[in-house]
Amino acid sequence: MTRVVLLSATDDLRPLQALLREQAPDLEVCLEGEPGAAEAEIAACWRPPVGSLGALEHLRLVHSIAAGIDNLLHDPSLPLHVPVCRIVDSDHRQGMAEYVLWSVLHFHRHFDEVLARQPSGQWQTPPQRPALECRVGVLGLGVLGAHAAGLLAQLGFSVRGWARSAKDLAGVETYAGAEQLPAFLDGLHILVCLLPLTTETRGLLDAQAFARLAPGAGLINCGRGEHVVRADLLEALDSGQLRGAVLDVFEQEPLPADDPLWRHPRLSLTPHMASVASEASVARQLIANIRRLEQGEPLLNRADPRNGY
Repeated sequence: MTRVVLLSATDDLRPLQALLREQAPDLEVCLEGEPGAAEAEIAACWRPPVGSLGALEHLRLVHSIAAGIDNLLHDPSLPLHVPVCRIVDSDHRQGMAEYVLWSVLHFHRHFDEVLARQPSGQWQTPPQRPALECRVGVLGLGVLGAHAAGLLAQLGFSVRGWARSAKDLAGVETYAGAEQLPAFLDGLHILVCLLPLTTETRGLLDAQAFARLAPGAGLINCGRGEHVVRADLLEALDSGQLRGAVLDVFEQEPLPADDPLWRHPRLSLTPHMASVASEASVARQLIANIRRLEQGEPLLNRADPRNGY
């Protein structure tokens, strides 16, 4: 019997355990510390506890239960010789596009300014401009970023996209590599981050990046909290170089209730809710890859921890 252990230092994975047991009763699915967990061949993870992966002597597959794999790197004992896979979900892609569209409209239609005036009862109609006059840049053109950029282009926005390697997207002006990043950023009215977290992208959203945007630009971060240099963000907000930011991800999650970010007047915060793969989709893809592993077939949605995605 193939054994699976569900590992998370932060989340309750019992609902996923029940779903896997229901859909694949031949699998032995354990939580950390339960009987048989130490002999597991497959680890399905979200932010696994430090040392938990390295302690699994029979490990044959590490599977993130999210679209990203950076959460696995919270455990430095992750064996690099073991295959790593992630979740790719069309509903997850659509959910992210919806969140990005809402956030772009938040700035484009000046909802941020209207909502700020509401407590004082100010009736002031903001200007309205065509979408084509709004330059939106999407950092990261993977499955999620490419779909969001394409949707914005279809709605008439002037869209740029940036990725580490060259991409070709209909209606999107694409840039690639570190040498083209400054040109991508220059004069953007709204910047959307959907990058994976890697050594190269950590701290990418800093004072230098913000300075290249159009004065009064908006920032939307649905990547990872570590992409943003917090001090530089606050300085850009205070100076007016950034008019505001929508943040869905943070270096520490949950964000502590006493964190000053909650009360900053130019920030809109959401609790890492931009989009998540459904438990049903996670279970289906996890079971499919377990079957492939058992039968010696190529695994779906493999990732490389060395690259971070």
